[in-house]
Amino acid sequence: MFFLKMGKDHILTLPQELNLSGKEFLLRKEGERLIIEPIRPNCLLAVLEALADIDEAFPDVDQNLLPLDEVVL
Repeated sequence: MFFLKMGKDHILTLPQELNLSGKEFLLRKEGERLIIEPIRPNCLLAVLEALADIDEAFPDVDQNLLPLDEVVL
């Protein structure tokens, strides 16, 4: 059994037998279900979260290409 306090913030208390390993968790909702998954230190999500933001503009890879209606195969 677990307890969920409703209000501005939600607090979920799990019994010891449902103890999850790890310190960070991913919560997502599927329909009426709340899914709680540990984020493993070496998973892709953890790696991507650790990356610094990219400040550069994304390059225009189509810059020097002909318009599609002028391409001859």
